Amino acid sequence: MKSPSEQATEPRRTDGPGRGHGAANPGETLRRTLALTFHYYPVHVTVQVLCILTASILSSLPSVFMQQAIAVVQEFVGTGDWGAAQVQITHIVLGLIGCYVVALGANIAQAQLTAVICQGTLMKVRNQMFDHMEDLPIRYFDTHKHGDIMSHYTNDVDTLRQLIGVAVPNLITMLTAMISVLVIMLWYSVPLTLVVLAMVVLMVVITRVMGGRSAHFFLAQQCALAAEEGFAEEAMNGQKVIKVFTHEAATEKGFDEVNDELFDASKRANIYGNTLGPILMNMGNLSYVVVALAGCAMLAAGTHNPSIAGVALSIDIVVPFLNLTKRFSGSIGQVSQQINFVVMGLAGAERIFSLIDEKPETDEGYVTLVNVRKNAAGELEECPERTESWAWKHPHHDGTVTYTPLAGDMRLFDVDFGYTPDHTVLHGISLYAKPGQKVAFVGATGAGKTTITNLLNRFYDIADGKIRYDGININKIKKDDLRRSLGMVLQDTNLFTGTVMDNIRYGRLDATDEECIGAAKLAGADSFIRRLPEGYDTMLTDNAAQLSQGQRQLLSIARAAVADPPVMILDEATSSIDTRTEQIVQRGMDALMYGRTTFVIAHRLSTVRNSDVIIVLDHGHIIERGTHDELIAKHGTYYQLYTGAFELE
Repeated sequence: MKSPSEQATEPRRTDGPGRGHGAANPGETLRRTLALTFHYYPVHVTVQVLCILTASILSSLPSVFMQQAIAVVQEFVGTGDWGAAQVQITHIVLGLIGCYVVALGANIAQAQLTAVICQGTLMKVRNQMFDHMEDLPIRYFDTHKHGDIMSHYTNDVDTLRQLIGVAVPNLITMLTAMISVLVIMLWYSVPLTLVVLAMVVLMVVITRVMGGRSAHFFLAQQCALAAEEGFAEEAMNGQKVIKVFTHEAATEKGFDEVNDELFDASKRANIYGNTLGPILMNMGNLSYVVVALAGCAMLAAGTHNPSIAGVALSIDIVVPFLNLTKRFSGSIGQVSQQINFVVMGLAGAERIFSLIDEKPETDEGYVTLVNVRKNAAGELEECPERTESWAWKHPHHDGTVTYTPLAGDMRLFDVDFGYTPDHTVLHGISLYAKPGQKVAFVGATGAGKTTITNLLNRFYDIADGKIRYDGININKIKKDDLRRSLGMVLQDTNLFTGTVMDNIRYGRLDATDEECIGAAKLAGADSFIRRLPEGYDTMLTDNAAQLSQGQRQLLSIARAAVADPPVMILDEATSSIDTRTEQIVQRGMDALMYGRTTFVIAHRLSTVRNSDVIIVLDHGHIIERGTHDELIAKHGTYYQLYTGAFELE
């Protein structure tokens, strides 16, 4: 069966904030990011903002103290009473020192709070992404590169750190300083303030044009970075295949292409971003010169000086005003420098929200799996402790509850299914497996064998028809309970970092060591496990790379055995095991399948001879069914497959 990623390449949704690669509203993404941070740390953020405001306002006051000092000098320059002037200047200096000390304390406090808020938010965002990822349907992982998904946790989270840990606090600092300085300038001179604002308008226009262009390329840079990581991850996983077919040069060429795309997007983004700073810096210097010339001209002409304070223009106004101009234009330049971080952060936040906004796997089921025992009247009753008996707990609208024993009766009625609406994979599939029966699926690759088992687990939902489990529509059964009742051994083994015992216990986390060892013996894995350096305590890493493929498969079978489910699905479970080991495993598999409903997918037809029913599939249709002897006697497709008249492929 082709994988869903081969059959469908679904476009990513773009109907919500943060979706797609450029369709999101940056303002909405920023609002959502700030709201998320405040949601996690409301008190910390409030105190942080107050500290930033305090430090920014106090840092804008030195020009006021300078104006007062110059005014004092002008007042006493003619009298020569420098003693009185010294007292006033001392008070001014002490006031200035006090402002600096308070501003320093506020800056230290906000820096500490920023670290807590930033790292704490990133931790919670990563947790939220991972928790949500675990709720996503299999379809999402089949249609997205794993390297691209990993990029959410690395590159995108790092750009989010720059946004909430650097850019946003600096923007608040600079904007507060600009407002404070603007108020002070208006207090001293409205005409000179208008000169400064005229230059600011020009700077804002330049910032908007340059910043808007860089935003597009910074977003493209994040997407290209994710594509590069996806390619690298795919190449690492496929190194053996690459070397076997000597595709090193072709792989290098492919990497060079995605790397060139990343380079091009990064180059363009940084060209615009890095050009903006020098332009605004020189615009600030130009505004300083223009204000100085305007101030001198007004002083020379004795021009009226409208101001909030109502003071006449003098040298003690013009000199500190030049410093205010420098600080005001400098704040705009610093704001522009944060634009790169803001744009990159918003690009990362958009991709993070695209993952968080993915529609989770829905579950409308209400029938649950519970432990039961028979009471004195011989009726099933639910019990909290683990027992040997399970039942489906089915609540009804009238408030009553019925218990259906878990038997493993699985039936499909006229099931149609396609990974995409325009391509149907299964056509009118009807079959049944009674409790304890072994049902085998055979057929060419792409016939639909694995797809049927995916539907039994509800990894995908059917388009039409019904699937009943012990007489219950599986859509009514909670997915967790449904999957808990199904054991599955896949062709591709997945073992996790941990001991051998941990990996076997993965099938049932409350299993004892004795139960895990018993499952290993049942699967035929106990002997090789005991020969490992530390036996069952041997640490496995990198998908148990130190074990052979057959040994990994044996552990996978043991993991399914310890789960002890009533229904087993074996998808090419012995395909990677040699003939001698297969005989050992087959005895264990027979013991594992005894008394259980079992679905077996196999290309090696010798492993399905003893099946109660063999179903032959071809392009999503059932073309033959029966026992091995019945199908051989028909001399049909199964006979041709079994005798080698034509290959399964």
